[in-house]
Amino acid sequence: MTHQEQDLTDRDLWRGVAAGDRLAFAEIFDRHAGAVYGHLLRRMGDHGEAEDLTSAVFLAAWRRRGEVRLDRESVLPWLLGTANHTLANRRRALKRYRALVERVPPPPDIPDHAEDVATRLDAERRAAALRRSVGRLPRHERDVVELCVWGGLDQQAAAVALGIPIGTVKARMHRARNRLGTLVPEELEKER
Repeated sequence: MTHQEQDLTDRDLWRGVAAGDRLAFAEIFDRHAGAVYGHLLRRMGDHGEAEDLTSAVFLAAWRRRGEVRLDRESVLPWLLGTANHTLANRRRALKRYRALVERVPPPPDIPDHAEDVATRLDAERRAAALRRSVGRLPRHERDVVELCVWGGLDQQAAAVALGIPIGTVKARMHRARNRLGTLVPEELEKER
């Protein structure tokens, strides 16, 4: 601050502010921001809120610079009055917000589907590994598995469908199960 600016009163500076002089406004800010902040901090007890409202007060002062009325040679009374109005507005808004929140019904209990999704994905992964494993079986064993396991036929019906004795169906099913016991874990391991 220059010696000349120290000699200027708020009224002198405010004439420049009213004309849009940003440097004069910066000088007003430097002079009074601490007092406005302290006033708001004492009323609120919250540093962050006091900073926010101090900014709002000075924004209002800049926007309404043509309407500001000084008391004697100081703009501080107007700034503190604006701080009180700004604080009252903030408190009213907060009160309305809290009242609205209380009127809004709580959200319905929404079940967590993550476990179901994970279970389904795991089942799909195992089913895909089983299909690939069945595809690796010799054709005659694959036919028995597809008819009995996937088609839902019993072994007698599968024997009729394939035109082979039931004992052959049973032997092929036994070999297929043994092979799948090795193939399915191999297919699952490939996915990791």
